[in-house]
Amino acid sequence: MTTLDAPDLPTTAAAEPAPVDVAAQVEAVATRAKRAARRLATANRATKDAALHALADALVAATDRIVAANAEDLARGRASGMAAGLLDRLALDPQRIVAIADALRELATLPDPVGEVVRGSTLPNGLRLRQVRVPMGVVGMIYEARPNVTVDAAGLALKSGNAVILRGGSAAASSNAVIVDVLSEALEHQHLPGALVQSIDAWGREGAVALMRARGLVDVLVPRGGAELIRTVVRESTVPVIETGVGNVHVYVDESADLSVALPILLNAKTQRVGVCNAAETLLVHQAVADEFLPVAIAMLADAGVTVHGDAETLALAPDEADVVAATDEDWATEYLSLDLAVRVVEDLDEALEHIRTWSSGHTEAIITRDLASSERFVAEVDSAAVMVNASTRFTDGGQLGLGAEIGISTQKLHARGPMGLAELTTTKWIVHGDGHVRP
Repeated sequence: MTTLDAPDLPTTAAAEPAPVDVAAQVEAVATRAKRAARRLATANRATKDAALHALADALVAATDRIVAANAEDLARGRASGMAAGLLDRLALDPQRIVAIADALRELATLPDPVGEVVRGSTLPNGLRLRQVRVPMGVVGMIYEARPNVTVDAAGLALKSGNAVILRGGSAAASSNAVIVDVLSEALEHQHLPGALVQSIDAWGREGAVALMRARGLVDVLVPRGGAELIRTVVRESTVPVIETGVGNVHVYVDESADLSVALPILLNAKTQRVGVCNAAETLLVHQAVADEFLPVAIAMLADAGVTVHGDAETLALAPDEADVVAATDEDWATEYLSLDLAVRVVEDLDEALEHIRTWSSGHTEAIITRDLASSERFVAEVDSAAVMVNASTRFTDGGQLGLGAEIGISTQKLHARGPMGLAELTTTKWIVHGDGHVRP
């Protein structure tokens, strides 16, 4: 019996309850996860795919429970003044639960990365070499207000042969508690350890710190959320971290752009879903097309409820009825996650590239152009995890790029970059076969 399961003290007792040793509790969770990961490492693809379908079915069957728990989270969020974009990330309804379940079923259709031969050869001395993909082992996730990530992380971990420990934050505590319970129970019905999916939300921030310090039990940690959360995990963790960055995302409309193409791309990139890291936050427009493009674009954005934070040239071109305010350097640096967009007129492609180099978070940038030379320069010189040519930035997403779900979008360059799917949750192992070989 753990301290969390202990019965109440008699009412006559004056003693304070014994404090919970959070580090020990998280260590116990991680130890169970490590044992569960060892069992999963021997499972074949058919076993894992059947479990993914079982998880999907269980989530749909538990829709009423999940939606009721999510309503509690949303009520707390509204009461605390949570921004609209974050409330949208937090919200679950029957349609979103079906979509989350379908993502698990789609994962089941993808190749199993475990055992894939990355490279192999036979040396002149006869040694036979293979470098193969193997699971990481235990993956820790620290994230905010995104109950869908709970399911994505569980599904990706299962398919790639890993156990996952989740710290989903207080904003989604009710939703995540029910989801983790549903997933764990479904795994056990498939004769797999329920400990493959565990949460440490019960121990709050202290639990998150313990997870960050569980080196040797947790193999890799993935933070997913706001800039401060990510900085804290990178700074404080002794467990290796794959850094997922914020999305200060740019769309550049070039001199040669087809403006009839640029308008719907811009609207989609900014407004299709505002509270996500691949939504556009800054629009750069070549001065040669600004007079024609910006009045129409700003009016379109205004109709969609977007507030434009513009430079002097943008303000001068804005229609009178549009909601436009003067931009500052803070706007160029901001990931709004709201119906706000920074807009600047640039002299040429060079100035657009310099602006992106100065302010980008390295997530996603897009160019709208009909000029091959401009697109090739943009692709070559922009140092971001994803670059779009004549396409919305909203495509930087594991599901959209054919990876199934994603555990996050990495803006670092080691060990993974961009949307992280199944392959990114594996490492490699060298297997060497000999016939009594000894080193001379």
